[in-house]
Amino acid sequence: MRAEGFSLLELLVVLALAALLLNLAPPLVSAALPGTELEAAARELAAGLRMARSLAVMRQRAASLHLDLERRTFRVAGSPRVHTIPHRLRLRLVTAESELEGARQAGIRFFPDGGSTGGHITLDNGRRTLGLDVDWLTGRVRILAPGQGG
Repeated sequence: MRAEGFSLLELLVVLALAALLLNLAPPLVSAALPGTELEAAARELAAGLRMARSLAVMRQRAASLHLDLERRTFRVAGSPRVHTIPHRLRLRLVTAESELEGARQAGIRFFPDGGSTGGHITLDNGRRTLGLDVDWLTGRVRILAPGQGG
């Protein structure tokens, strides 16, 4: 008479299939859900801006986020990591004139007191727009949907 239940081999096969499905699911879901790519890019940009602000306050010297509009990349000054913005998203930047680095490059600078040069980054996927607002006085970074302000 055979004992009821699953063998160790059967359990391992099921776990391997589950792990495979979990790795394949995020790209399939993000491709199927419009706006996921837009929101992810906005969150990544906001995280970069917040990191630059934190570095400025912590190190007590100015730090900035540099944005290359042509290559569609950004990085926090002093960090080797370069982040890419998907080509399907339209990108616009409004920043202080002092932060322009040519026709297609610019930055937003944060100061040791937490303030910044301020600016606004807009990401648009054709159906939806998100804005990142950097307050010049406080350096606060916010992700705004259309119609939000303040």
